[in-house]
Amino acid sequence: MPASIPDRPTPDSTPNRRQIVQVTTAATAALSLPGSLAALAATPATATAQTPATARPFDPAAFGIGFASVAGGLERPLFVTHAGDGSGRLFVVEQAGRIRIIADGHLVTTPFLDITDRVGSSGNEQGLLGLAFASDYATSGAFSVDYTDADGNTVVSRFVASDATTADPTSETVILQQEQPFPNHNGGGLAFGPDGFLYISFGDGGSQGDPNGNGQNLGTWLGKILRIDVAQTDGGTPYSIPPDNPFAGSADAKPEILCYGLRNPWRFSFDRETGDLWIGDVGQNLYEEVDFVAAADVAKGGQNFGWNIMEGDSCYNAETCDQGGLTPPVFVYSHEEGGCSVIGGYVYRGTEVPSLMGTYLCGDYCSGLIWGLGRDASRAWAASAPVQSGFGISAFGEDESGELYVVDQAGGTLYRITSG
Repeated sequence: MPASIPDRPTPDSTPNRRQIVQVTTAATAALSLPGSLAALAATPATATAQTPATARPFDPAAFGIGFASVAGGLERPLFVTHAGDGSGRLFVVEQAGRIRIIADGHLVTTPFLDITDRVGSSGNEQGLLGLAFASDYATSGAFSVDYTDADGNTVVSRFVASDATTADPTSETVILQQEQPFPNHNGGGLAFGPDGFLYISFGDGGSQGDPNGNGQNLGTWLGKILRIDVAQTDGGTPYSIPPDNPFAGSADAKPEILCYGLRNPWRFSFDRETGDLWIGDVGQNLYEEVDFVAAADVAKGGQNFGWNIMEGDSCYNAETCDQGGLTPPVFVYSHEEGGCSVIGGYVYRGTEVPSLMGTYLCGDYCSGLIWGLGRDASRAWAASAPVQSGFGISAFGEDESGELYVVDQAGGTLYRITSG
């Protein structure tokens, strides 16, 4: 989980300050599938545009959302996504090591995947943490997961579906592993980008204040987002390095690294229409932040988001610090304003709530607050006043049609975002 929280406090007032930071932007896997998924393969997945739409200015005063219950009875749900197979189903990650299917508004009894025998979930931030379906899932049945094992170390693996409703636990192919020095800050986010590469988020390794200096150390995956090609192997390695990765071929950095200076990027996402990258990075004791990389700059990579030089847009444990070369966040809120752990979300690209079109939603695990974020008429970043959900938010999710969902870990329920 994004933070170790024994109890989720209920805020007694609406936050009265929001820090919006102006940023100037400088400028899947191919695998194999049993024939039992042929019916799904015959239904094309929803197309995703790769060119920016005409951007409508964001009006913070007009932001409003509601919530419609989709399914309950989930056990510590941490994430929800779709398979892109045209089925309209939702797949929910449960912390203990199961993936559940929601079909036509009903929670399917039999898990899609059960790997509780190898997932270590005793720590609050451990367990089955991430899930991403390959873009050709309808024909390959391939998907990737991120989990902590019995020793608390991170494992990213590929599995293959046995049929339309279940995946084979014995089909696991380990893609990469990372030793974790502490039980917290494991990251755990996975996503296939518009380029077909697999993106993986790692926290700084845990404890407090990044004691090992991992965030700024390019010799480790910790405190980074990685970018790898799981469709191509490289010798004995079950993936290859995209040649345009910023540190490909470098003797002084891990070639898998895309960007760095992150504390615990629990959830990140791509705007399905523009390809922009959004990152929710959980802060230390004072500030939470949302980071942004324009689509044109994603492959260039190399962004340093500042941890542990900075926390949010403030120097960490110092009155002054060298901020040269750092990429500042686009949204910051303090713990006294809005909670304790930011939960990165998605840009709304659905059709059922036209007023949200192009708005990025994010929230806070402790307070249950949800914000809308976007560029106003002057192209400056602006955030709405927060909406109180009352949920223990562990993730947002997106379905094939671009509708958004919020996962209430505390209540074991999935909700769809509706108009306010």
